[in-house]
Amino acid sequence: MRAPKITERHLWAAEALLLASAVAAAVWLARPDEWHPLSLVALLIALALAGEWFTVESGAGVVSASLAVMTLAMGLLGPTPAAVCGIAAIGLHSAVAGRTPDEWLNNLLAFGVAAFVAGLLVRAAAGDVAAAHGAHLAQGLIFGLVLLAGVVVLLILNFALFAVDLMVKEGRSFARLWGELFVPTLSGELAVGVIAVILVLAYRSVGLPALLAAIPILVIFRQLTVALMRSERRAEQLDARTRQLASFQWAVPSTFMEGLGLRDPTETRHGAAVASYAKAIAIELGCDEDEQEVVHLAGLLHDIGKFTWSDRVLHPTQLSDADWEVIRRHPQDGAMMVGKFDGFGPVADAILYHHERMDGGGYPAGLIGSEIPLASRIIAICSTYDTMIARETYGPPMSPEDAIAELRKIAGTQLDAELVETFIALLERNGPTFGQDADYRTELAFESRVRKMAEPASGEPSSLTRTPVALRLRHRG
Repeated sequence: MRAPKITERHLWAAEALLLASAVAAAVWLARPDEWHPLSLVALLIALALAGEWFTVESGAGVVSASLAVMTLAMGLLGPTPAAVCGIAAIGLHSAVAGRTPDEWLNNLLAFGVAAFVAGLLVRAAAGDVAAAHGAHLAQGLIFGLVLLAGVVVLLILNFALFAVDLMVKEGRSFARLWGELFVPTLSGELAVGVIAVILVLAYRSVGLPALLAAIPILVIFRQLTVALMRSERRAEQLDARTRQLASFQWAVPSTFMEGLGLRDPTETRHGAAVASYAKAIAIELGCDEDEQEVVHLAGLLHDIGKFTWSDRVLHPTQLSDADWEVIRRHPQDGAMMVGKFDGFGPVADAILYHHERMDGGGYPAGLIGSEIPLASRIIAICSTYDTMIARETYGPPMSPEDAIAELRKIAGTQLDAELVETFIALLERNGPTFGQDADYRTELAFESRVRKMAEPASGEPSSLTRTPVALRLRHRG
């Protein structure tokens, strides 16, 4: 939501006052020797203006040569020339790009004030920049570190002034802007700062040719940046496609379950409760996160095969032998539906065998004991317990105490005895109905699962979505 106009007018007034104060301070604190030699001043201003040609638009801002030029000016001339170079660079860019007056104001502020303040701090820490680093290596290294610290200050001030403008005008949070625009590019910007510092130190030994060498570097930089921008656009398209596919993969089984829930609302409630109980058991057993996820999701979808049932079977008054065959087939149908999606294999296995018995009398494969997957054994316990205590199931609901007694009665024949005791201990500690309030949509966490599936296996955000790092400074447009 946009801020009220009066708030934006206050922002403009504050920005204008800050810019005017900075200009006055720059004029007052300027020293004549900051503008000598004139050939160096002319070259840096020319590079600042030429930076418009080196500017490349990206999805997250503008990549330009401004940072390098302002660093050179801070290290070789002083704070006022650094501010002039920054203003020259962003002024030409704003004019060419046709920025609005408020964007002009913020751009001039973010570049001019940031460069001037950073330059003042460098001067205060290192003295007169024209004589701060003499022939001694130690002096040069100390000055280089001071100048690099000035680069960090410049970057932070530039970002802060830019971010405040977006916070007021667009309502975006500082933390989000910091994470999206500043942090991803910081390493690249610092690398540029280090190169500029090296050029400053080289200038004292080699002279003007050291800076002229920066021109082909900038040309190469632009070509690489253009290629990087193209790669970024392709990567963004690929990332969008990946998210679409991930969304589709999760949407289909979820839609089946929700469709089943429309025909019988007890099914989604039952799935959510089983998922909640099953994940608690997996955590209690010390399963890793991937195993917990398989158990939890299989619990949520374990009865998805019932989607194929007719209403006559789903809400029976009397079941025929053929109906019982359909009922006994639902683990296979569910596993087949879920197993078609990439990465759902373990979940499909857990669904397929959740009606197996420890004594081999279950279906569909008649597995015995440890042949039954752990996730299936967990789901069998949770489903059996929830079915017994839920009010909407086939017979009258049992009390939790009677249901626990029944679990112990069938432990070792139908259910895994050791897992039954683990589950009962959880019920005694957390309450006998702690999973009953689970909500299907909450347990599904659709958006979170889509994001996770779209990320690489390392679990870190995909590098394809990261903003490219290069000679970047923040400005409007």
